[in-house]
Amino acid sequence: MSPETRRGLAHDIWVQLPFLAWLVVLWMLLWHQFTPLAFVTGVAVAIFVTRVFRLPTVELSGRINLWYAFLFVVQFLWAVVMGALSVTIQVFDFRRQPGAAIIAVPLQYADDLIMTHVAVTSSLIPGSLVIEADRDRGILYLHVIGVHTKADVEKFRAEVLTWERRIVRALGTPAQYRALRADALRLASLAQEPRREVR
Repeated sequence: MSPETRRGLAHDIWVQLPFLAWLVVLWMLLWHQFTPLAFVTGVAVAIFVTRVFRLPTVELSGRINLWYAFLFVVQFLWAVVMGALSVTIQVFDFRRQPGAAIIAVPLQYADDLIMTHVAVTSSLIPGSLVIEADRDRGILYLHVIGVHTKADVEKFRAEVLTWERRIVRALGTPAQYRALRADALRLASLAQEPRREVR
């Protein structure tokens, strides 16, 4: 085996390693067993699935910020709890209907991977569910409950974009992270500019 072939194989394994690890974790969660046997069978199933049912290789970003990833997990768990409470209150509020809407959210920094993360995050938080993803235009369509006014729609759209920014900070590509930083600096500078008086 030539050095180039070995390097290519090592690169493929490195790129697929997080995906294989995630499949093993899912396998162990599926069987509710965290034993050496479950781990070994999970590895075997993950290799079988990725070899027999081959999908296009998912290019991971190659970066992860542990601090932002930790913040994302904490904020996500808090959002799940608050979303569950909000849905419960709406269900038992007999004075008015909860209200629902289908909201289009155009993402700002999304490639396939970030779009998938944002869609999964939004769907796991009670009260919203992704019903369609427009991959070409980078738009997520979500069914949301608890929407009564246009302000509610804009508030929810802003929340989804906030999740996108959190995910980009945690594990977006370097280019996505740089674009996010540049946009944040631009908005901060615009906010600091004195407003001109209109005469």
